[in-house]
Amino acid sequence: MLETVKYLLGSAGASGYGSRSTAEQVTESSPDLRHITAIITGATSGIGAETARVLAKRRARLVLPARSLKAAEDAKARIVSEFPDSEIIIMALDLSSLTSVRNFVSEFESLQLPLNLLINNAGKFAHEHAISEDGIEMTFATNYLGHFLLTKLLLNKMIRTAEATGVQGRIVNVSSAVHGWFSGDAIRYLGEISRSGSDYDETRAYALSKLANVLHTKELARRLKEMGANVTVNCVHPGIVRTRLTREREGLATDLAFLMASKLLKTIPQAAATTCYAATHPRLADVSGKYFADCNETSPSKLGSNLSEAARLWSASEIMVSKSKSCNAIFYPSSQLEY
Repeated sequence: MLETVKYLLGSAGASGYGSRSTAEQVTESSPDLRHITAIITGATSGIGAETARVLAKRRARLVLPARSLKAAEDAKARIVSEFPDSEIIIMALDLSSLTSVRNFVSEFESLQLPLNLLINNAGKFAHEHAISEDGIEMTFATNYLGHFLLTKLLLNKMIRTAEATGVQGRIVNVSSAVHGWFSGDAIRYLGEISRSGSDYDETRAYALSKLANVLHTKELARRLKEMGANVTVNCVHPGIVRTRLTREREGLATDLAFLMASKLLKTIPQAAATTCYAATHPRLADVSGKYFADCNETSPSKLGSNLSEAARLWSASEIMVSKSKSCNAIFYPSSQLEY
């Protein structure tokens, strides 16, 4: 009850910020990011668009990958109209396609740009069961697996940039408190919904993808520390906000639900605050593997804190993104992985 009251009042936590803080407010400590090159997925609308706008205001160079180049160009035009000196690069990327991810990284590498900041923000809530071209359930493929491969392929670039510039690299994975709604065997359930739609539940599938974001953060942080890399990774819950993620469920029921919950909803500038805090704030130097909500460190679910599950998911993810291995090794009981 006390936490709910603090949330509604926007009371500041240990960071000095709270649920009502905005992205502009939390980046006031980093007013000049002209030395930063950032990739932001899902920046054509909603939280991602506000994240991009605020980082452009702070003079970061932005790379905005998008499935729709028209939508990305429109997002760029909106930012440039407000901040004419912004440097923004538009590139094609469909996160549900591993081939598209590889093509994007190859094209980005050809630009010979540094990379200081990677914000894995794009998200999808698939109401209808669908399978990606790589044979993976679509929500998981878009929200997690595409980002897993994107991060994997860009990691050496980030490490080299940090070594050359002395500026610590940062990776921010945008998850959700909904990750705590998933229980059970994550890989087994992914196999079930990747083989057939009979066991598909849209909310559980979304929760699974957001849990995967949290577990990815945990295992990647461990690996980065082991490597001695000057790159951190943290995970954020942006809060409850009405964005285009709900566009397939527009209607009276949705409108009434959001009206009843209106006191709990954040504005988009408020929802982008935790992402921008994790991406830029000086107090998070050397902080890695943590989970943030309302711009303050908090705890993920019990399953999201399980380091063994994080390592298990990583091993399965390596197989899923491999060109030479079959997902049958993890999806079919007759060929179980040993961890």
